[in-house]
Amino acid sequence: MIIYELFMSKYKYYFRKPKSAIVKDVLKWLAIAGAVSIAATSPYFSLNIIRGFQKSRKYGKSKIRGTFYKLKKQGYIDIQQKNHQIFISLTEEGKKKAGRFQIDSLEIKKPKKWDGMWRLVIFDIPQLRNVQRNAFRGKLIELGFMPLQKSIWICPYQCKDEIGLLRDFFGLSEKEIRLITAKNIENDSYFRKIFKLNYSP
Repeated sequence: MIIYELFMSKYKYYFRKPKSAIVKDVLKWLAIAGAVSIAATSPYFSLNIIRGFQKSRKYGKSKIRGTFYKLKKQGYIDIQQKNHQIFISLTEEGKKKAGRFQIDSLEIKKPKKWDGMWRLVIFDIPQLRNVQRNAFRGKLIELGFMPLQKSIWICPYQCKDEIGLLRDFFGLSEKEIRLITAKNIENDSYFRKIFKLNYSP
């Protein structure tokens, strides 16, 4: 825990918590939906731009309108009017910010019964990419991985999608980050105890 707290204080840029729930919701929604098109003449502009967004009802019209104005002013979203349509999309900076929120909320699901397989993450990231390497290692700690060796981390749960997302977010290649699934690891009783695993084939 102490190691993780020291790490987070140094690399909080990657994992800072959003100050506003609606900002987080809007950016994540746009990241999933892509470019959104609505009628420019609609009297319910603020509600239409967030139509289909499952959490929209908890926000008032003025808050939604203000959030989109703020995000546009900060350069996170682009709003353009063409003919009678308004197109809303994330800018490159907006995509980065949405990605941080997605990474921040990332977690590995723990099944009720362990499948008996170990997941090993092996990384070989050059010294020149020290920030990415340390940030990636810190996220592994947050996700519950344990160090097996210096650059090998272990977890008993399925995490292919999560590791793939981290690899893409930090701009790392499959040569730099490898995920291996193994049935047997010598002397794994320590890790079975740490992860509180019970397995009966």
